Amino acid sequence: MYEDVRADDGRGPVTQAPLPLPLDFEAHYVMNQEAWHRYALHFLRTNHAAERAVHRAFLEILRHWDVLLGEPNLQQLTWAIVRRVVIDERLGDVREELAAMDNGIGLYPALGKLPQRQFDVVVLRYILNYSTKRVSWYLGITPSTVDYHCRKARERLAPVYRNQYGAKKEDTK
Repeated sequence: MYEDVRADDGRGPVTQAPLPLPLDFEAHYVMNQEAWHRYALHFLRTNHAAERAVHRAFLEILRHWDVLLGEPNLQQLTWAIVRRVVIDERLGDVREELAAMDNGIGLYPALGKLPQRQFDVVVLRYILNYSTKRVSWYLGITPSTVDYHCRKARERLAPVYRNQYGAKKEDTK
């Protein structure tokens, strides 16, 4: 029923030693892991979600470690990765929460169906009331790109409003 994935010598992948990590990466992990976990826990609210986000961030940092080491401000760049991963994780949670809500006109499920970038911009800009400049900083895009995604999201959400208000006008006739 299941394929045997063990090597011919009987050792499974779990029993093999993990690949060694660069020593400077391990030091960076030890120095930052606790603070980054607290940051993630604040926004994500559960230990499991915080651990998942920090783990994802460190995997991304490790994937780009050699390039990051050549940059003048390693701490700032790795912090930006952690911040982006935590925001991405939280926005994913918000998407699920909004999709489950019902306000009678279908706005929340429609928000949940927006493309990722449009959803992120709408939540940060209109639900959390962040300025365009702050949204652009968080997402690593220009303010004009934030405005573009807001405009495209409004275009996608317009039929929800048209359907609701069109139905009300017909009811009053």
